[in-house]
Amino acid sequence: MSKFLKGTFILLIAGLITRVLGFIYRIVLARSIGEEGVGLYMMAYPTFILVVTITQLGLPVAISKNIAEAEARGDYAEIKKILVVSLATTISLSIILTPAIILLAPILATTLFTDPRTYYPLIAIAPAIPIIAVSSVLRGYFQGRQNMRPSAVSQILEQIVRITLIAVMTKAFLPYGVQYAAAAAMAASVLGELLSLVYLMTTFKLKKRFPLRKNFFQFAQKGKKTFQDLMEIALPTMGSRMIGSVAWFFEPIVVAHSLALAGVLAVNGTKQYGLLTGYAMPLLMLPSFVTFSLATSLVPAISEANSRNNHKLIAYRLQQALRLTFLTGGLAVIVLYVLADPLMQLMYGSTKGSYFIRLMAPFFLFFYYQGPLQAVLQALNLARAAMINSLIGAVVKTAVIFSLASQDSFGITGAALGIIVGFVLVTILHFATVLKKVTFPFYVGDYIKGFLVMGASGWLGYWLFENILLSEHLLVRVLTSITGMGISYLVMLLLFGLIKKDEIHRIPWIGKLF
Repeated sequence: MSKFLKGTFILLIAGLITRVLGFIYRIVLARSIGEEGVGLYMMAYPTFILVVTITQLGLPVAISKNIAEAEARGDYAEIKKILVVSLATTISLSIILTPAIILLAPILATTLFTDPRTYYPLIAIAPAIPIIAVSSVLRGYFQGRQNMRPSAVSQILEQIVRITLIAVMTKAFLPYGVQYAAAAAMAASVLGELLSLVYLMTTFKLKKRFPLRKNFFQFAQKGKKTFQDLMEIALPTMGSRMIGSVAWFFEPIVVAHSLALAGVLAVNGTKQYGLLTGYAMPLLMLPSFVTFSLATSLVPAISEANSRNNHKLIAYRLQQALRLTFLTGGLAVIVLYVLADPLMQLMYGSTKGSYFIRLMAPFFLFFYYQGPLQAVLQALNLARAAMINSLIGAVVKTAVIFSLASQDSFGITGAALGIIVGFVLVTILHFATVLKKVTFPFYVGDYIKGFLVMGASGWLGYWLFENILLSEHLLVRVLTSITGMGISYLVMLLLFGLIKKDEIHRIPWIGKLF
């Protein structure tokens, strides 16, 4: 079994576990602090992502790519130099950004977010910055060596700590005010990051092939060429993520001001934004663990193939990733669309936000494609093109949100439509850019068959939920419907030849059953 498939499978399993745990976290969070608390948390969270993006400087992808190439040459001195330079860079940035976020928090809360209560969740972000600075470098190192297990385990540990602490911490701080509970939720995430870092450092110490601390500063001083090589990939990559992070940072600000123009009070605007981004969006993004796994594995796999000028392997890996994205994303879309109301009722005790799921789910196939396509662009040294595509999408998204959300007839629905327009546009631009570099066959017939399978499975799931009343319990009806959709979907994929038998045989454990 190839390193690419093995690494992808490990990340898929870890991603599934992580997303399920993350969803449990969201459910506990929503039930603990309510719509308003989730709104405060989600207003501060984009700032957290923006700070993380600046701290990482796009280095995880650059580290992964350069280490994969260095290991292919057997150049372990260069691998050490990559690690030393990366750590020195990210730690230096964290020393600047940690006090900066503390000083800027009052201005951000009162001026930009229009809700002073966001100050407390913003302050809780600061301790995470140096932790993420180191852990991101270590993840990039392991991914570059196509060893996905440490990254996978660290993600699971992080989520377990968050879930364990969230209920206790929010309950302890909620009597003092919902803003303190939202800050406690953010602090639980920071502690999860800390345990994840401890695990990564321990694993690195046990499996490293060279002493990292020996001559650390000498390697850092002599790493100018290494730094330049890393920045060639890191800066455009950071540019893409920075654009997305800045757009997400301004998103709650634009939404808040747009809703104010539409006559919506600040408190109600916070609640509505919480429903969209804290309730509906996590459910819609749940299946993206598949695309994240593919994207993470694609960078070193395609970088290695590209360094050997193996264009046939590049096209094969890309085709493989896109087909898997389509098939897994298709099942996710029909489950979310058909069962939007019952899923929201089960998870949050309310169907509020299900409208957003039905509106956005059909378009999320484009979002699922975005990760693998961007990974291919980065691996082929087209990170700059990916950055430009992301910039265009971010500008258009922000403009659509402002123009629609500020109108009474759209309100918060305008924000949802703007988000859809943004990621659909970026995905189309990424795909067009990849086609300029990589030639591969596009099987239209397979996609038509795929859409037919989605429609048939979705209809069956709806019929099962409405007619097969095996129990009065909503959970049993939902599980019956999902099981029916899943089995029928898999059977029809096999019948139509959309999943090949030889691919099933390559999957660990499952292949042995066949």
